[in-house]
Amino acid sequence: MLTTVNKELKSESLELLREYQTSPTTHLRNRIVQLNVGLVRKEVHHWMQQCTESYDDLLQVGCLGLIRAIERFDMSKGHAFSSFAVPYIRGEIQHYLRDKSPSVRIPRHWLTLQRQATKEIQKLQESLNRHPSDVEVASALKISVTEWQEIKLACRNRSPLSLDAPVQDDDEGAASLGELVPDAGYRSFQLAQEDQIRLQLALGKLEDGTRKVLEFVFLHDLTQKETAERMGISSVTVSRRVKKGLTSLKKLMGGVE
Repeated sequence: MLTTVNKELKSESLELLREYQTSPTTHLRNRIVQLNVGLVRKEVHHWMQQCTESYDDLLQVGCLGLIRAIERFDMSKGHAFSSFAVPYIRGEIQHYLRDKSPSVRIPRHWLTLQRQATKEIQKLQESLNRHPSDVEVASALKISVTEWQEIKLACRNRSPLSLDAPVQDDDEGAASLGELVPDAGYRSFQLAQEDQIRLQLALGKLEDGTRKVLEFVFLHDLTQKETAERMGISSVTVSRRVKKGLTSLKKLMGGVE
């Protein structure tokens, strides 16, 4: 019975995709998303085991990837939509997690202990009728006081302080942290921005197929196999275009036309 239902949903999804390619509308796209949201849920469950983001947030991000897949799917290539859509969903979630990741990376077992500590501290507060000491918390977690203090410090410094944070000065009045910190890396930042612009200009000068391969592999973090499947070409062709494209980019960005 379940197999029959899945076949019917797949058939309806393909029919809607065919219709969407000729007459794209928001209503059609939303219906396709509803029929294929299971692909997003499966990917979200996988990433839930590897991050601290909420299920709902990851689901929304994954659905954005699904929408991009719907808009770019070409039925004439003969690919299964699920195989085409999953890399988009996964890529969108990966980019989101990469952007959200803290500057200071904390060992996974420390994060686990920090979550456990929150519960233990609450229990100790109820039983002691006061905030527990580091010794008491460490004892409840069965770790040393030194390790617990290191965990607290790491978690406290996990997120960077905004350069817009106000700092009070008795002589000069209020100022932002950014105004007081010498920016030795400003020149490096400018160079990085210039390199990005040069890269975009150079990519625009490449042959369309080569440009797409480089964007999929280096900007969207797809494997060469995934890129080949998405573009309907062989992995060997992808490899050749990557080598050719990188060589051309070096010449273009080096000023050699």
